Amino acid sequence: MNKFFVPVLFLFMLLSSCSVNNTKVDPSLKKYFDSSNVQGSFSFLNNQLGIITVYNMDLDTQRFTPATSFKLLTSLIGIQTGKISNENTVLTTGTGKDSALSFKEAFKTSSNVFFQTLANQVGKDTMKVWIDSIGYGNKNVNGPVDSLWLNDQLKISPDEQLGFVSKLYFSQLPFQKYAQQMVQDQMLQEDNNLYQLSYATGSGTDDKNNAIGWVLGWIVENQHVYFFVTFVKSPESNLDMNSIGIHVSKSILKGMGFFKGEK
Repeated sequence: MNKFFVPVLFLFMLLSSCSVNNTKVDPSLKKYFDSSNVQGSFSFLNNQLGIITVYNMDLDTQRFTPATSFKLLTSLIGIQTGKISNENTVLTTGTGKDSALSFKEAFKTSSNVFFQTLANQVGKDTMKVWIDSIGYGNKNVNGPVDSLWLNDQLKISPDEQLGFVSKLYFSQLPFQKYAQQMVQDQMLQEDNNLYQLSYATGSGTDDKNNAIGWVLGWIVENQHVYFFVTFVKSPESNLDMNSIGIHVSKSILKGMGFFKGEK
């Protein structure tokens, strides 16, 4: 997949926060969350124009647990440190249904067992070095290394996730390019003549026991890339937040005119 130029200064601004000068708020996107009976936020970067569109700025700039979306960073660290050599790498995870998952399978299913095993093998000190080096959220690594993304200490905002995922796409994170490419490959969900849609999901609970879900990725049409981060939350604990997040994301993108190959 071709990568497209993004000014260094703009990337710096994006990684820091949404700039007032290049951000517009779109309250009309509320209907997509209402139709799924969830609250949330949506942030969208038109890379070609350098314009960020946000629904619900309050949530977009608030930090939450990354939950299982943290698999993106854990994967990058695991590949960089040699714990994962390719998508077929299997980690010894004891017994149970996830005991023989490959990296590819674990990524697709957001297997906590796999990524907890990976984090333990990498070690807390190394995890901390990488979390600090990319400035991931609040960089709080208190607690066991295998629950950093689950204990509600480490937090990141949708705004910061947008910067993270755009850097990943352009292989501009401080990891070897092959590590970033391998993770990009796992994120590819739909690939046809009209568009390529890539994303990763994550789900868990926040510090108020709300169910939360993340969807972060990009869509490419006509060699133009657009980045998005969807965050959803609900007090209903029995909801499939991954499925809801994907549905909301695709509905918004469809409403924006995507999936037709015309962007």
